[in-house]
Amino acid sequence: MHRFVAVLLWTVCIVAWALPVAAFPADERPLNIVLIGWDGARRDRVRECLERNQLPNLKRLSSEGRLVAIDILRTTDTKSGWAQILTGYSPEITGVFSNSRYRSIPKGYTVFERLESHFGPEGIVTIAAIAKKDNLGAGPGEPYFHAKGAMDLFVNGLGTSARVVEAALEQIRKNRWKRFFLFVHFAETDYAGHRHGEDSKAYSEALGAADEATGRIIGELRNLGLYEKTLVYVTADHGFDVGRTSHDDAPFVFLATNDRAVMRRGERSDIAPTILHRFGVDTGIIRPPITGQALTEPFASPLR
Repeated sequence: MHRFVAVLLWTVCIVAWALPVAAFPADERPLNIVLIGWDGARRDRVRECLERNQLPNLKRLSSEGRLVAIDILRTTDTKSGWAQILTGYSPEITGVFSNSRYRSIPKGYTVFERLESHFGPEGIVTIAAIAKKDNLGAGPGEPYFHAKGAMDLFVNGLGTSARVVEAALEQIRKNRWKRFFLFVHFAETDYAGHRHGEDSKAYSEALGAADEATGRIIGELRNLGLYEKTLVYVTADHGFDVGRTSHDDAPFVFLATNDRAVMRRGERSDIAPTILHRFGVDTGIIRPPITGQALTEPFASPLR
């Protein structure tokens, strides 16, 4: 009898996990937002892996919301890429033009600082768990020098996705009763591309590993009952040159999300204003004006 009950409960759990989760309402504000970065993930390879069912977590996430193209109009490298994604500004404003030409992003310009200012220090927890160190640095003169001091936690140089995931899960559990914005950065895809090329088996396997790591984070949000009030965005800073180990001209990436309010494709600088807009921040009053535009609103041509 006890064995029958145990089997029945296990079956119920499996069925419940397999059932589709109700999509996040497009007109509802989230309590939390998680931004996950797959460093160096080329759009076409991601789509191919999705078609082969090798990225089940990304597929499920986007089936609940959207999968849109993100194109890059500027330098396709890590420093400039994440600076645009995490501020919404062009390099002329942040001063981060490339991996070799950069400065500290001006104080208050990152999405972390904007959210701290909007909600107040006690109103939100801002966290970054980052694989790389040099290109997402926070020392004097490095891009996130000012942002780190305003955040609840900024940790970089974690290296492997396993260490990044553990840091992220620890913070999710610790702050489960609070509002939080969490940035998670995985680097294995970029490493595999540089070592083996974007058309290699190792590169596709690295995409699969990033998907698995992403699934662990989403799984924890589900386990804690947070997923239904959390928006998740997965994106990349740059792609890779076709068939090569470089990303000199690699402007094609993506955004996958459970956010049904996302309505269009865009650029890297559109991601920060999307996050701010979904959190209820009036981006129209921000000065200097943000370069990007929220993907949850129709594109409006900038004034010339």
